[in-house]
Amino acid sequence: MTSPQERVIRPGFEARAPRTPDEFAAAWKNSSAYTKLQQEIEEYKQEFPINGPEAEQFRQIKRAVQAKNQRLKSPYTLSYGQQTSLCVWRGFKRLISDPTLTLSMLFGNFFMGLIVGSVFYNLDQSTGSFYQRGALVFMACLSNAFASALEILTLYAQRPIVEKHNRYALYHPSAEAVASMLCDLPYKVLNAIVYNLTLYFMTNLRREAGAFFYFLLMTFLVTLCMSMIFRTIGSASRTLSQAMVPSSILILALVTFTGFIIQIDYMLDWCRWINYINPLAYAFESLMVNEFHDRKFECNVFVPAYPDADPINRVCSTVGSVQGEPMVDGDAYINMSFKYYHAHKWRNIGIVIAFTIFFLITYMAFAEFVSAKKSKGEVLVFRKGHKLSGGNGNDAESSPAGRVAITEKEGYGEGQPSNFQSTSVFHWNNVCYDVKIKSENRRILDNVAGWVKPGTMTALMGVSGAGKTTLLDCLADRTSMGVISGDILVDDELRDASFQRKTGYVQQQDLHLSTTTVREALNFSALMRQPTHIPTKEKLAYVDEVIKMLDMQDYSEAVVGILGEGLNVEQRKRLTIGVELAAKPPVLLFVDEPTSGLDSQTSWAILDLLEKLARSGQAILCTIHQPSAILFQRFDRLLFLASGGKTVYFGDIGDHSRSMIDYFEKKGADPCSPDANPAEWMLEVIGAAPGSETELNWPQIWRDSPEHAAVQEHLKELSHHHIEKDSDPSSYDEFAADFKTQLVQVTRRVFEQYWRTPSYIYSKAALCVLVSLFVGFVFYNAPNTTLGLQNQMFAIFQILTVFGQMVQQTMPHFVIQRDLYEVRERPSKTYGWQVFILSQIIVEIPWNTLMAALMYFCWYYPIGLYRNAEPTDAVAERGALMFLLLLAFMIFTCTFTDFVIAGCGSAETGGNIANLLFMMCLIFCGVLAPPSSLPRFWIFMYRVSPFTYLVSAILSTAVANTNAECAPNEYIQFPPPSGKTCEEYMDPYMSKAGGYLTDPNNTSECTYCTIGDTNLFLASVQSDYGDRWRNFGLMWVYIIFNIFGALALYWLVRVPKNKKGKKQKKE
Repeated sequence: MTSPQERVIRPGFEARAPRTPDEFAAAWKNSSAYTKLQQEIEEYKQEFPINGPEAEQFRQIKRAVQAKNQRLKSPYTLSYGQQTSLCVWRGFKRLISDPTLTLSMLFGNFFMGLIVGSVFYNLDQSTGSFYQRGALVFMACLSNAFASALEILTLYAQRPIVEKHNRYALYHPSAEAVASMLCDLPYKVLNAIVYNLTLYFMTNLRREAGAFFYFLLMTFLVTLCMSMIFRTIGSASRTLSQAMVPSSILILALVTFTGFIIQIDYMLDWCRWINYINPLAYAFESLMVNEFHDRKFECNVFVPAYPDADPINRVCSTVGSVQGEPMVDGDAYINMSFKYYHAHKWRNIGIVIAFTIFFLITYMAFAEFVSAKKSKGEVLVFRKGHKLSGGNGNDAESSPAGRVAITEKEGYGEGQPSNFQSTSVFHWNNVCYDVKIKSENRRILDNVAGWVKPGTMTALMGVSGAGKTTLLDCLADRTSMGVISGDILVDDELRDASFQRKTGYVQQQDLHLSTTTVREALNFSALMRQPTHIPTKEKLAYVDEVIKMLDMQDYSEAVVGILGEGLNVEQRKRLTIGVELAAKPPVLLFVDEPTSGLDSQTSWAILDLLEKLARSGQAILCTIHQPSAILFQRFDRLLFLASGGKTVYFGDIGDHSRSMIDYFEKKGADPCSPDANPAEWMLEVIGAAPGSETELNWPQIWRDSPEHAAVQEHLKELSHHHIEKDSDPSSYDEFAADFKTQLVQVTRRVFEQYWRTPSYIYSKAALCVLVSLFVGFVFYNAPNTTLGLQNQMFAIFQILTVFGQMVQQTMPHFVIQRDLYEVRERPSKTYGWQVFILSQIIVEIPWNTLMAALMYFCWYYPIGLYRNAEPTDAVAERGALMFLLLLAFMIFTCTFTDFVIAGCGSAETGGNIANLLFMMCLIFCGVLAPPSSLPRFWIFMYRVSPFTYLVSAILSTAVANTNAECAPNEYIQFPPPSGKTCEEYMDPYMSKAGGYLTDPNNTSECTYCTIGDTNLFLASVQSDYGDRWRNFGLMWVYIIFNIFGALALYWLVRVPKNKKGKKQKKE
């Protein structure tokens, strides 16, 4: 009655019957049933008044079942402690049942600890290890801090379940938050021990028990603190995209203002406050104090480095040295370099604990009161410039054509011309399917036979596990394992390479790209799967017929969207069918469980549609699970399978299912009562229904029956049913469209997906702009001093950290496209896997070009790197090269992302692997660990790392060929020998080492700067300005390698290979 397409008005009531929602409501209010309902409501109110004795009784019952001390008005039965306890119990059960992710993360961190430990292996006790010790402590601090960064993803994975349980008043979301923290504690403790124990003793950090346990305590507290911070960000935001950009900026800010990359003296006034609120800054200070306090280090570089120089006339080149002393005090070094003090060591422990407690409270508060973004309900979303005509397309009572259209619906009826006519007969005989499970072969299908003819609808039924979907997959040539034997023929020919694209396969799950419109999805299928000799105009005109056939005119321009904000369940199922029809399958249409999960009205509408297609000449083979009697009656023929994939019946269903019922009753089944559902009765007969059993061997009865003999006889006739072959050789190709058409159409669709997902583009742009501006202004106008040049190098290092977040943003989009391709489009031979990979790469290039331009302007100019090119009048050339290098970095990032995710099952796994490889590239690029200090074993990684060449090219382009000078605290002062000027004393040394004297003629105090031009600094980090274009070219070699690597890895891991075990035979 509520469906305009299904209700039928009784003759004579055309003028009186309600048609619109308002008319139905008015008719109800004027009815006697409505009056009676109102009377019953009033009687109920008088019998059970509000706040009457029954209400008090209900409150007493509620109090009796509630936990002790629980508030009466609380909707929760258990106390907060009991809720937390149960959530902890559940959390540990989940961890024990699936420890894969936890163990993989633990192993990954251990592996990273081994790598970092080996890079800084056995540091010596000299001043030459000062920078490396600082870098090592910095990396240890970051590794422990950001081990919890992926907890944001875990939080959002669990959030829908937690909020659903909260609506059921099972527990407070904050109780689950506390429980999740407690469940993570064992992993965090074990990770801290495994990682830090490996790292600490491999690198020869301070070998004292107190120092080690302090190191272990502080790094563990840092892990807890950062875990609370990441959880706070995740719970405070309503979508994952909202959480990713703030977390990226937060990570960058914390890393930058830890105190290692940019020292306190070099922090600009406007951003100094970030250091004060940075828990990592306090942790890093304490760990540096823990390492250097009360220790003396032997100087390994003196100025001047004359072998016979008097100790009084030389000084150690390290900050904190004392004239004439061969040892350097660790406290003096960290005080003069970082402004760190031993008195802060235990104070900082308290500060980190305070940060942890504060963010624990904020996390619990946000978890309790901030909910995820809610669905907007069933609302159709239309492409810009299009809108729904006639109301809400998800409202069954709306109609674009008013009252008449409700009962007068256009459609394909009998006798109308149709383009849906199948021409071939599909038949199979003695089909068996064997799968090897462990060491034994198991038969899933056992000598199944049947056929599907044009204009008929055949139901494929069976008990659960009988192999219905398996048979459908075998017939459709979609299995990737096991051995298939038997005859599977189209007319009198075996299936060829083009079979899959010549059949339609409507899968049970309605998988579509959420950003495409209904018409675009159908156009794509038609353009890609119909033969190339058909003109494009004719293909698109055929799509219009499909839309009309499926009654999708009202929402043909609607975006697919997601459930609740896009097409509803029935509309999605219609689109799934439409995508297969748009391919114009000449053989048949496979349909898998079309009514699964649908209500009765929607199931009826889908079966109505399939029946309409059959009447139009389409051959349909449809699996269905326990249909109602009225739905079952709509099929022409039935293939029924018992357990083990054995046939129980194949034949006509007949009027009111009489043909099928007569067969079973004739073979000894109990009579079927007139009011019984024939489908359920049939299950009871063979003993497959719950509580039923039978002594008859129905599969054997079928094999011995004359009906089976008649089927075999007819199959012999069909095997000689010959039709004229298509003379066009291309009709037998695996794909209908050529490679160029595939690439153009698929790339266009991916472009549309990106364009219609502005949140992805905006978040990518926001990430690049904000990170670039942040780094640019933190290192604003960095001077060309010793530490200033080092800061410029770290500014380059910092800009590369966008890699990790770019990977996290890009991989989910790849996975969405891949799921659609592998589940639906690859089996149907819509396009090739090479096209899929290349389209993903091509679409990213223009967007990453835009991001490179944004990064260039927001980063290059604030730092003032262009000023270094002014002395040589190379501003234009070096500025252009800098943009090209940033462009190469962005394209490398996207191609590397595709390379990694091509072989991974999920974005989370791919992200973990990509970040691990990224960290290795950063470690070995020469910034944190200079190549001269690397162990011999790791030199190959320095040469293999793409960032080695990228950082060298960017750094040399940024700072080469200009003057440098020392800051006041960077000068080295010492007296010259008696009777010599500073120039006379230092000239032999400076001729080799470089640098300059502030007063060459001074005879009492020499003030020396170790660096006189930026090229000396470049030489110290093994970077050469002359290699800049070579390094730029090498980046493109890495990019090309990534592209071919993505293609090779996808083929190796995810492309089904030749099915050697599959057999087809023709008698």
